[in-house]
Amino acid sequence: MARLFHVPLSPFCRKVRLSLAEKKIEVELVEERYWEADPDFLRRNPAAKVPVLRLDGIMMSESAPICEYIEETRPEPSLLPSDPVARLEVRRLVSWFDDKFHHEVTAKLLYERVNKKVMGQGYPDSKNVKAGAKAIKYHLDYMTWLLDQRRWLAGDHMTLADFAAAAHLSSLDYISDVDWNRSAAVKDWYVKIKSRPAFRSILADHVSGFPPPRHYNDLDF
Repeated sequence: MARLFHVPLSPFCRKVRLSLAEKKIEVELVEERYWEADPDFLRRNPAAKVPVLRLDGIMMSESAPICEYIEETRPEPSLLPSDPVARLEVRRLVSWFDDKFHHEVTAKLLYERVNKKVMGQGYPDSKNVKAGAKAIKYHLDYMTWLLDQRRWLAGDHMTLADFAAAAHLSSLDYISDVDWNRSAAVKDWYVKIKSRPAFRSILADHVSGFPPPRHYNDLDF
């Protein structure tokens, strides 16, 4: 069985979890307090970051290459289109959420509100929280624009781009930081992806000291 070293609200870990679940790959989840720099964990990944996945006898780190490896070795069901141009768009959007969205929103909301407390790093920076709350509106509007033209974020079929976006938004939804009333299109998209069997373990997550809102695991909000 595969083994994934993770933290529950990490969007990068969630993206890998969704990819594994969509392809029906059984995985053992091991919570890892990576910030404590445990020597055993550092041997798995000297960068002291999660996710780390053990699969096929290989220890892998960094969510992007992990997801690419899963796709290349387990191509069905496909999360990357065969057409190079369409594949480029998927990768662009994955990068958008894992880079731009992460730095402008996730790091300023989730990391300030949750990670600092869990890691014993003090209180949230109100300036960062305000900046993240402002930035997420722009990103939701951009998603709305994409979904006005497409069935899914990158085109007519669900792809890794949708999982990357859902990984970040589900983590933020756990702490009630997503205004689902801002966009009916984004809310409908999230309902579709949230209802997939691959999402079940994500919706079952529970972080000590941070109970999720009632709507978090409600498939109909």
